[in-house]
Amino acid sequence: MKHIMNKSYNKFFALAIFSLAFGCNTPPSSEWDFQSFYKPKENPIVQADSSFTFTCPIKKEVVQWQKADVFNPAALVKDNKVYLFMRCEDNPKATLGGRTSRIGLAYSDDGIHFTKHPTPVLYPDNGQFMQYDYPGGCEDPRIVETEDGLYVMTYTSWNHKIARLSIAVSKDLMTWKKKGLAFAKAHKGKFLDHWSKSGSIVTKMEGGKQIVAKINGKYWMYWGEHFVNLAWSDNLIDWIPLLNEDNELKVILGARKNKFDSALAECGPPALINDEGIVLFYNGKNSDDATRDNNLPKGTYSVGKAVFDINNPEKVIFRSDTCLLKPTLPHEMTGQYKSGTVFGEGLVHFRSKWFLYYGTADSYIGVAISK
Repeated sequence: MKHIMNKSYNKFFALAIFSLAFGCNTPPSSEWDFQSFYKPKENPIVQADSSFTFTCPIKKEVVQWQKADVFNPAALVKDNKVYLFMRCEDNPKATLGGRTSRIGLAYSDDGIHFTKHPTPVLYPDNGQFMQYDYPGGCEDPRIVETEDGLYVMTYTSWNHKIARLSIAVSKDLMTWKKKGLAFAKAHKGKFLDHWSKSGSIVTKMEGGKQIVAKINGKYWMYWGEHFVNLAWSDNLIDWIPLLNEDNELKVILGARKNKFDSALAECGPPALINDEGIVLFYNGKNSDDATRDNNLPKGTYSVGKAVFDINNPEKVIFRSDTCLLKPTLPHEMTGQYKSGTVFGEGLVHFRSKWFLYYGTADSYIGVAISK
C-alpha cells in the first residue's frame, strides 16, 4: 500500500512525535531531540467534577457520573477543534475496578482548555450488550475516522467479570451505536469470553487528516493488555485475531526483562503509518520483582514506541529500549494508582503540533505538546 504523506511532513513527524522523553534515559545512538515536547503548566487539563449529573437508564436514578475520576482519553480533530472522549467514573468510595465507567465528551479550540458536554455519550444501558457493559461500564476508548466520515470507537466493556473489547460507531461524535464485541464471531467464538482490551486501529495521514488505513486490502488493529496482539477486519466491526502454531493468540509485542515494559505491554493511541513503517505508541508497566527496570519505580506505567514493517504488520523493526514519556508531575504519581502513571491513548496533529493525551494515575487527564 502506498502511504500518502509528503517528505517534509514525514520529517516533522519523525523529529517531533518521537521525542517524548521527560527525564527518561535516552536510547543509545538516538538522533531525536528529546526536549521538543513539553508538558504545559495547565496540566492536568481535565479532572473530575461532581456537578455533572445523568439519569442512569439501568438504575433509573440520577448519578454523578464523573464524581470520582476522569482519565484515559481518546482524541480526534474535527472542524478545527480537539475532541476528547474520556473515561469517567462515578463512585469515589468504590475500590479500583469496582465503579461504573461512562465515556464523556469534551472539546477545545486550543487543545488545552476543554468544555465538557453535560452528559456521557457512551454508557451501559438496557440494550443487548448490557451483559457485557454493566456494572463496570464502558472504558478506555480509542477513536478513528474512515474516509467517508464514519467514526469508529474501540472501548472496553467491563461487567466486573471479564473485560471485552467492543466497537461503536457514530456519524457526529455525539450519538453512538454499539456494534458489539470485536471478537464475537472470530474463530468460531473461541475468544468470545477471552479478556481483551485496548484496540489501536492502524491509520494514515491523508489530506491533513488522520484516517483509517488498509494494508494488503484489510484493516489492521493492534490490541491487548498483557501483550500486544494483531487482528484484521474487512468492515472495522468484526475482527479476527492472529493465532500462533498452537492455535492461541500470537504475541506480537511482549514484556521484556529489566526494561520499562517488564510487566506488560499495552496498546496506546491508534497506530500511525509514516516513512518508518507502522508506528505504535504503547504503554509499558514496570514489574515489581527482580525483572523490573531499576531506573523506574515499581509498577510505573510509561509510554514506549514500536515500529512495524508496512508490508508485514507482524514484524517489529524497531522498539525503544527506554520509556519515552514517564510520570514526573505530582498528580501523575498520586490518585487511584499511586505507583505513577502516564497512559497514552489519544494522539492528534493540531495547529502544526502533536498533542499526546494521556491518563494520569487513573485520576486525571494530561497532555504533552510538541514545541
